[in-house]
Amino acid sequence: MVSLTWRKRPRAPKRVSAGELQNAFDRRTFAIGALQGGVGLLLAGRMAWLAVEQNEKYQLASESNRVDLTLIPPRRGWILDRHGVPLASNRADFRVDLVPERIVDRERTLAVLGEVLELSPAAITDLRDKLTEVRGFRPVEVATGVDWEQFAALSVRLPDLPGVVPQRGFSRFYPTGPSVGHLLGYVGTVSAEEYEKEKNPLLITPGFKIGKDGVEKYFEKRLRGQPGARRAEVTAAGKIVRDLEMREDVQGDPVQLTIDGPLQDYAARRLGLESGSVVVMDLEQGDLLAMSSMPSFDPNSFSDGIGRLEWKMLSEDDHVPLRNKVLSGLYPPGSTVKPYVSLAFLKEGIDPEESVFCGGGLRVGNRVFRCWKRGGHGTVNMAKGIYQSCDVYFYYFAQRVGMQAIADMARKLGMGWKYPLPVESQSYGTVPDPAWKKKKYDSDWQTFDTVNATIGQGYMLVNPLQQAVMTSRIASGRRLQPRLVLSNDPKPAPHLDIPDEHLEIVRHAMWEVVNGGGTAGRARLPVPGVELSGKTGTAQVVSLNYGRGGKDVPWKYRDHGHFISFAPYDNPRYACAVAIEHGAGSSSAYPVARDVMTFLFDPGKALDVLHDYERQWGGTAQERLARKYRAYENAYGGSAPKPSSTELDRATGTATADAPPPLNAAQSQRAAEDGSAQTGSSPDAASAEAASPPAPSSGAVSPAGENP
Repeated sequence: MVSLTWRKRPRAPKRVSAGELQNAFDRRTFAIGALQGGVGLLLAGRMAWLAVEQNEKYQLASESNRVDLTLIPPRRGWILDRHGVPLASNRADFRVDLVPERIVDRERTLAVLGEVLELSPAAITDLRDKLTEVRGFRPVEVATGVDWEQFAALSVRLPDLPGVVPQRGFSRFYPTGPSVGHLLGYVGTVSAEEYEKEKNPLLITPGFKIGKDGVEKYFEKRLRGQPGARRAEVTAAGKIVRDLEMREDVQGDPVQLTIDGPLQDYAARRLGLESGSVVVMDLEQGDLLAMSSMPSFDPNSFSDGIGRLEWKMLSEDDHVPLRNKVLSGLYPPGSTVKPYVSLAFLKEGIDPEESVFCGGGLRVGNRVFRCWKRGGHGTVNMAKGIYQSCDVYFYYFAQRVGMQAIADMARKLGMGWKYPLPVESQSYGTVPDPAWKKKKYDSDWQTFDTVNATIGQGYMLVNPLQQAVMTSRIASGRRLQPRLVLSNDPKPAPHLDIPDEHLEIVRHAMWEVVNGGGTAGRARLPVPGVELSGKTGTAQVVSLNYGRGGKDVPWKYRDHGHFISFAPYDNPRYACAVAIEHGAGSSSAYPVARDVMTFLFDPGKALDVLHDYERQWGGTAQERLARKYRAYENAYGGSAPKPSSTELDRATGTATADAPPPLNAAQSQRAAEDGSAQTGSSPDAASAEAASPPAPSSGAVSPAGENP
């Protein structure tokens, strides 16, 4: 069988003519050429746009790659005393900073810095803490005051140490160190929170610092100045080839205070080993000549921030060196209130010759309130009540006058007010009266409250500045306002609405305190022709269950000592208030006031006394502080614990660490009703007999606001 297979005949190829091929080639050539031309036009347009429109932008970018522009931190304005002598100035030095964002190997960098700059283990630990806390390009200070050899040795290692910025600049310098720590504050690097508020590039410039406390912080804008700038040609690696241009910084404006620099330093040093404060006012214009609070910190070393070791040293000091005792220290004023209480008596018509018999106590209601002198003072009139500090006299007449008249006189003389000073905060205490107690405790005012307040105990709380203002107003008869910034046209203070004869009665009684048969005979000035007038005061700290507050009990249980004074008696020029925490009575306060007032009239004689004391104390305040730091460094090195923000807040608070609890309001009332707590005030530590319960809370404030 034969099979038949069908096969498809192949198609004949399409014939393309030469013309058709040419046309197809031409079309493709045109399309590709058009595409190429379009791309060329786009590139040409882009190049023209970059060369013409963006010329300035890329020229600047190119210049910035070639030229390094850096800000130069401005020199801060000086802070001067009333004589034009610097309390805070600037010192040229070499410094080293770190920019955390640029660091490649942190531990290696720290090791090299520690070796070259000879940093202690504690300093390395503190630096590591700062690097952990800081963010971004905000600089961290490594060291200031670096010598030339160290600066040069570090500079040659810069290619291997990215983030390290050595430079020559200016650092803040406080010639008297701790003497002005609380008054001026200190400077430090900007925190992240501070930068967020201002967003100023200057704030993250290496070496720049701002005021952190005190006058430095209050006048920050005025002291800051204008930054300079430097243009330098650099390589791609950032190495400087040559300087191109330099614009100098503009130093900040100076601030001149009313403070007398030598007096401020003397008062701080004279406080010695005590925890206390000294305030001195000029009675012509109300100028504050000294505001010393000790112990203190050295702002020269404190400006880098509180390191672990420094924190441990300061926080373990029961004398609370971080607290400004002039403005934040609140104390029962003790018998220093008796001059203004006497003025309240006189205003209410009490005859200054009217007397009462003091047999060592006075029955008020169902209990006996004792006088500091157990045997009594005998027959006592107003003058004797002041210069012998007889409590019974004031117990008796206070009941006749009432608390409202006493509180009104206290406020008239400056107690309980907040003063318009260039400071961040003031604790202005309590001047109690019936309305205050009703509002705070929803309780009626009682007779025993008046008896307590009339000798400066109970709810009464003041700070040393207020005591100085009170003394200045009694001495001058004018409503002096304390001022801290010197001005050329001060306004004269108006006269107090108090009769001159009333003021003279109190002034003469204060003269008797020192120069007659009073409680502070050892406070006489060793300056011929200059007589000091004053008033002693002892304030109980805790309940009598802890002891009588003398030197035979632990320091933190001892009574506070106060002394207010003015001089000369016949033509008052200066007023002074001294408060000594846990000084075991006023005998710790009036020797300090005596020597400080002596310095105003005979500096040489006062300095001789101070030098003798400092030989006994182990050197000046700066020397003692440096020696204490070295001891902690040897003992702990870099192993000190890191402080928390809560601990820092507590360290600067008003409460003394580990003090026994004071009586609260309810306990105070029960004690007064059942006689379980004796009440009184002592002019001398050795004769301290009793005192009332302390105020229930150091946070209580007067209903009054700023002093008009």
